[in-house]
Amino acid sequence: MDGGTDIEWEPHQIALLGGGPPAAVTVALVALHLLGAVENGPRRTLIASGPEPEDLGPFEGTVLDCLHEPLTARELVRHPDVRLAVALTRIPLAEGGLLGHPWLRPTRGARRRVELWRERHPLPAARHGLTDDDTLLAVALHGDAALRLLLPRFALRTGLAAPDGAPSGGVRFSLGRGRFPRWRDEYEDSVSGAWGGGTDHGDHVGGGSGGGGGTD
Repeated sequence: MDGGTDIEWEPHQIALLGGGPPAAVTVALVALHLLGAVENGPRRTLIASGPEPEDLGPFEGTVLDCLHEPLTARELVRHPDVRLAVALTRIPLAEGGLLGHPWLRPTRGARRRVELWRERHPLPAARHGLTDDDTLLAVALHGDAALRLLLPRFALRTGLAAPDGAPSGGVRFSLGRGRFPRWRDEYEDSVSGAWGGGTDHGDHVGGGSGGGGGTD
């Protein structure tokens, strides 16, 4: 993959178009995991760890702020601050014509655009050589399949990806149960999806925007 240089949107915004709020939070958690900013808490919770990374975007920063106390992923997606961050993330997408009124669901043009991005950035064949940006874009575009390939332990232990294979005919985000190109009614419900809890740092893929090649 080529770091998404032809895509003007951030990975969590792409995921929001593809799988709704749970998918956007999935991408944010992966970003924080790659930065070493979250770790396992008690009873399958997530908690912030170490110093806050520099230059966090507002969406990832909000997710991290909510993890200064242990939360399960289900609690995180329901957190009022995260729900507000999702609402704010929708604004530029709507202004860009990718979300339609009145329910702010992806437009037909948005669906076509995401499919084009997926064609231009297919699922990597292996983890070796991928940067963190590559990993985030792959997860945003390919959902569970990318999580199982690039961050298998993290994805399965946190419930971000189902253990079974992705269904035929579309991309799956287990948390939001969103699939391309079919857009579920629960897109608008930021608390939908089957969340799990807990992470570890056994899957660190890439080395920032210039590195690559972590191990699982």
